[in-house]
This record gives sequence, structure tokens and C-alpha cells, in this order.
Amino acid sequence: MSRFNRRVQIPDLQLPKYDDAEEEGDYSDNNGVARLTTTGSNVSDDQEPVMGVKVLRQASRHRDIKGDYLDVPSHSYLMKIFQKQGDKQVLFADKVLKFTASGKMKHRILLITDFALYIIDPETNALKRRIALAAVEKTCLSDLSDNFLAIIIPKEYDLLMASTRKTEIVAVLVEATKSASDFELEVVFSNRC
Repeated sequence: MSRFNRRVQIPDLQLPKYDDAEEEGDYSDNNGVARLTTTGSNVSDDQEPVMGVKVLRQASRHRDIKGDYLDVPSHSYLMKIFQKQGDKQVLFADKVLKFTASGKMKHRILLITDFALYIIDPETNALKRRIALAAVEKTCLSDLSDNFLAIIIPKEYDLLMASTRKTEIVAVLVEATKSASDFELEVVFSNRC
């Protein structure tokens, strides 16, 4: 048999039961197709909401928060970069995916200090961008369970990233801006920002 003419038999699947759905197997008004009915809230009893809106994934609920996932003091080039700018404390450091305006993905190191946000190229160990925390207007997260995070900077171009630790990044940014100034960073949950 050719590899393009293979047939796979799938056993009868048990369709998941959705909110306000009819008895299992009774989808007569939907032509045999299960339909998802929405409820007033996307948070069930066994889930925790993030900032009252978005539901955390199961893996994110019981994760140890470390902050510095790269051990910045052991990397002299990272220490030089943020000390040269006058920052004293690293609040968060991790590898992220940064998306360019053309849609390309680039591996970057995200460093959040007490006064600024740094984007560093791990291949060349060069500082690509420094953003003062005072310049950040808001952060945007989608309503979906994904890893995307947008940081909106009105006087410069925005920053779109993907990270498995986006909840921690947002929490650190909110706390850092609150302690650096009296301004509280706005966190928006929307699929359009």
C-alpha cells in the first residue's frame, strides 16, 4: 500500500459533555455534532483566574517562581550590560521568543531590572533594546491559553513575545512599575490590542 493511500480507522469517540449540553449522545438538533455553549464565566470551580479574567493552565498553577532563570551573576556579559546602565537588581531573566514586524521569530534574553527591560541577543551577547519601565503603557495578553505577550510602548514600537512564563513576566512588570513610580501598569486581556 502506498503511503498516500493509507486508511486509519478511528473507534467511536466519546464526545465531551459541555455546559448545558443535552444527554450524552443526543445531538439531534446539531446534526450529530457536539456544540460548545458558553457560560457567563470561563472559570470553573477547579481553576484559578489570573487577575480575575483569564484561566491559568494546569502546569502554571503550581510552578515555582524563581525570577532569574539564567543565573545572571554567573554570566559576566549580562552583568556588564545592566550595570553599565546603572540598574542594580535583576527581577526576572529568561529566554523568550521575540516576533519582528515581518513575523520572524528571534531567540532573545529578556531581562527585567528595577528600572528597565532589556532585550539581549544570546548569539552575539549584544544589547538589542533597552526600554525604561516608565515608557511602558500596558501589557496585552490574549483571551486564549497561549504564550503570547505584547508590551505596548507608545513612544517607541511595541514588543511581541512568547514565553512559557508570561504570567510571571506580567506580575514582575506590574510590581516593578509600581515600585519605580506611582503608575500602575495596565494589563489588558484581549485578542486585539
